[in-house]
Parts: sequence; structure tokens; C-alpha cells
Amino acid sequence: MKTTIHKNRSAAYFHRPLASRAFSLIEIMLVLGIIAVLLGAVIKLTTGNLDAAKVQRVEADIQTITTQLRTYEMLNLFMPTSEQGIQALISSPQIEPLPRQWRQLLTENPLDPWGMPYQYRNPGKRNVTNFDLFSTGPDKVESADDIGNWKR
Repeated sequence: MKTTIHKNRSAAYFHRPLASRAFSLIEIMLVLGIIAVLLGAVIKLTTGNLDAAKVQRVEADIQTITTQLRTYEMLNLFMPTSEQGIQALISSPQIEPLPRQWRQLLTENPLDPWGMPYQYRNPGKRNVTNFDLFSTGPDKVESADDIGNWKR
């Protein structure tokens, strides 16, 4: 008996006009609205993560470059000058002081996440007992919001 009722319901559904089987415009708009709200929430929540990831990448790059600068110092008994810059890790400096045991420690001058080269200054202005190595950050201008090897 139950199977007969089920079959009758199925048959009744397929015998209805096609328009009554489709979703209404209001139902479709409601679903699209819910999807838009969910996408907006996801975008809002993940926007801050991208900025934090860029800062973490800068900090990791600064550690890597610092390690290479220390290796340069161990080989030559001095750090590159501000004029020689990070380029001294890529190609042998042609201005004084010339390194005694130069070795290529980087293949290229790395760029920060905003497309700018890292800045190097020896002696440092912010890190007065050492050198400054920093990214100018999203504003691409040397200012108080720079990310560097000094204590914040």
C-alpha cells in the first residue's frame, strides 16, 4: 500500500506544469544574497592575514640577509659599508674597503613584499651599535613604520 502512495506522489509531481517545479526568482535571489554575505565575511576576515604574512616575510628576509652579512664579516673581518650595501653579498665590491676573501652569498638583491629592495646602512641610525637593515613597508618611504632589525 505504501509503495502505491509513493508512486502516486511521484507521478503527480511529474504531471504538474513545468513552471511549478522550478525555483522562484525570490528563492534564487535569497540564495545569491546569502552567498554574497558569506563571501563578504570571508574577505573581511582574511584581509588582515595578508598584511601579517607580509610583515612575517620581511622579518624572515631580514634574518636571512643578516646571516649572510655576518658570514661576510667572518670572511673579511668587517661589514660592507653603506655605499657597498647588500650588493657586496652579490658581487665583489669595487670601492674601499675591498674584501680579502669575497664569496658570493646572495644571487640577487631580494625585494620586500611591496616590490622595493631592502635598505642597508652601516653604521646604523636606529641600531646605533650595529647596522640598519630594513624594509620601507607599504608606504615605500623611509619613516617610523619601517620594519627593521632594531627593537620596536
